[in-house]
Amino acid sequence: MEGAHTVENFFGCYLLYCTNPLYKGRTYIGFTNDPNRRIKQHNKGVKAGGACRTSGRGPWDMVLIIHGFPNEISALRFEWAWQHPKKSRRLRHLPGKKKSEKAFQYCFRIACEMLRTGPWSRLPLTLRWLKQEYHIDVPAGLDPPSHMPIVFGPVVSKKVQPGAETEQLPSDQYCDLPNLPSLTSSRCAVCSKKLQKSDNKVNCFMPGCAMQAHATCLAAQFLASTTDGSTDHLLPIEGRCPACKTVMLWGDLVKHKKGCYKTLTLQASESDGSEHWTDKLHE
Repeated sequence: MEGAHTVENFFGCYLLYCTNPLYKGRTYIGFTNDPNRRIKQHNKGVKAGGACRTSGRGPWDMVLIIHGFPNEISALRFEWAWQHPKKSRRLRHLPGKKKSEKAFQYCFRIACEMLRTGPWSRLPLTLRWLKQEYHIDVPAGLDPPSHMPIVFGPVVSKKVQPGAETEQLPSDQYCDLPNLPSLTSSRCAVCSKKLQKSDNKVNCFMPGCAMQAHATCLAAQFLASTTDGSTDHLLPIEGRCPACKTVMLWGDLVKHKKGCYKTLTLQASESDGSEHWTDKLHE
């Protein structure tokens, strides 16, 4: 798809809008790992894999999708809560649909509330408007957390082989980068203990940086570096690589561990740190 943004290991929850004059304004919430295939299924009906609630009532537009979930289970839990806010223990306190609200506006408001509610508020999610003509402003006071971008445009999913190893590029291609450790490093960048093959470890995905660390060590360091110094959470949101000092989302480190971002090229190598280099991952 021309001009579409490619996302690896895609897991997303979407919002459909019915354009059929007989059912115009109806909505549907679902989960997918391939949004372009899924909207075709909805519009072709049950026999093509579409849902019973959308079959025979099309055409439907997929107007909004929230993606960046670490796995299918996480996305399906979000989908269920979005579909059933009054049954979800995390959302049942929210006001119901107002008389002045259209179904589409209500679904969007609930989604905005969810992005600010744990555990979803700590995930590296992206709110994407697939069709800009449907865009509406975020309700007052419900802006997503600062690490969740709101973007526009189509998206294409790309599967990554499970357990794929992420390749490091030769260090001589990045000799101008300062303070990057040797690519032969085999010690945790946080606790300095030798890394064993069986250890649960994460690697920096910045080209040329060979930082490796125990997942628990780096998570603890990221949590300790938060503005309030709180370590009450098990899951950090973001932090700086101990070696190259790049600010990165914890969720992106997990994706890298699963084989994503293998084709990243060197960008913003001389950034002063005033903006996230990982913003490039969400453009």
